[in-house]
Amino acid sequence: MKKYFFIIIFLFISISTQSQVLIALLLGDKLNTGKIEFGLDGGYNFSKISGLDADKKLSEFNLGFYFDIKMKERWYLNTGVLVKSTMGVDKLSKNDLELLNATIYKDQSGNNVEGDYSQKMNSFLIPALAKYKFKSNIYTEAGLQFSWMYNSWIQFDSDIEGNSARIKEKNKDITNWFDMGVVVGAGYRLLNGYGWTLGARYYHGFMDVYTDISGTKNSALFLKLNIPFGVGKETKKEVKRQKELLKEKKAKRKEAKKNL
Repeated sequence: MKKYFFIIIFLFISISTQSQVLIALLLGDKLNTGKIEFGLDGGYNFSKISGLDADKKLSEFNLGFYFDIKMKERWYLNTGVLVKSTMGVDKLSKNDLELLNATIYKDQSGNNVEGDYSQKMNSFLIPALAKYKFKSNIYTEAGLQFSWMYNSWIQFDSDIEGNSARIKEKNKDITNWFDMGVVVGAGYRLLNGYGWTLGARYYHGFMDVYTDISGTKNSALFLKLNIPFGVGKETKKEVKRQKELLKEKKAKRKEAKKNL
């Protein structure tokens, strides 16, 4: 029952990515303060599944939203949700297909049709990371990421003499709907700390992808771009104020050392 409760919540969140972008643009100034930053999180991920013969990474775009919540001085809590995300692995072998009880497509003569098989899974990805921002506008982060898988299929793509074909075979019944794992990452904030953020994350899952096949773990490299919404004068004022407070603390410490 809990499974469907979470799925309903996140399906509601992701009904329309376009409408979410519009809402974020309209409410960006309200959501962003000196202690909370809200924005668009998008990029490209390269994923694979261990325990299979296939070792070619699956490359897909992802899109969602993020929150950076200020905790203490340069420490932040990073969270949010990627509402459009696809993970899996490319170039499944014949052994992989047999292991997954998937269809191997043949022509009228009984020969295997040339093409590529890939495992793909749509999931909501939710990070919970501790993030540290350096004075140089470089940041590092680490923590956990949770995943709710809502769609899974094996995709067959074929292109023979200009005739292309794509077939999707659903296999959600043999995959685990929940995954969690560890994340480490780093990045750089442009425009003296007020602009877009470029970064990279590595994820390694703890749970088996397939319910009856042990050792099948998700892993992925995320190349990401964060675009804050509505970061304006109030945010800059707060950042400036925090810098001034930090300078005052340092000055007091120096003065205290002199008086010792």
